Amino acid sequence: MFEELLPESVVVVEARSDDPLWDAPLYPEEAALVRRAVAKRRREFAAVRGCARRAMEKLGVPAQPVVSGERGAPVWPAGLIGSMTHCDGYCAAVLARDGDLASVGVDAEPHGPLPEGVGEAVLLPAESGRLARLAARRPGVHWDRILFSAKESVYKAWFPLTRKWLNFSEADIILHPDPDGGDRGTLHAELLVPGPQVDGRRLQAFDGQWVVRDGFVATSVVVPHA
Repeated sequence: MFEELLPESVVVVEARSDDPLWDAPLYPEEAALVRRAVAKRRREFAAVRGCARRAMEKLGVPAQPVVSGERGAPVWPAGLIGSMTHCDGYCAAVLARDGDLASVGVDAEPHGPLPEGVGEAVLLPAESGRLARLAARRPGVHWDRILFSAKESVYKAWFPLTRKWLNFSEADIILHPDPDGGDRGTLHAELLVPGPQVDGRRLQAFDGQWVVRDGFVATSVVVPHA
């Protein structure tokens, strides 16, 4: 899914639950992070790191551990940027060289309605109003799940640039469906707090794309260099 949402400079490796990567071995320092986790969590953790190592190899970088740093963000080898995501039955890792992009964030979710109460907790009033209008035109799409995923991608692109938390209420996201009617489109996120400095300029908005495919929602946000 993500190959159609990201520029060619980004390497994408995806795996479904029947892929051998789902049983990828862990480095000792990775295994220590999920020592007390349930089996499902350990398999997802291993699968997405298997994707990340395969992406490293595609970029000519030796495969190595991916540990969790501040606020759980993955720690990438020097010279690389990236993002990982996993949900029930699917995982993906995307990597690029830091000279090609400033940051990237991706998220995947099952294409279903958000659990009760989640929308009220994460959506701004303006976002809820826009989603209602989208749902009236295309009721077969779970717009609340797409927007939730977009907020996750925005945060994953934001954090490496700022090393700060970004609340759900601190980015106002607009979803734009493709005019030809396919289950994909673009997203625009207006940051409601001071944005990051990238190459000497302050960014107050992020842009990205989304797609609904094979029962999943995928969203991506790319932050280019100046």
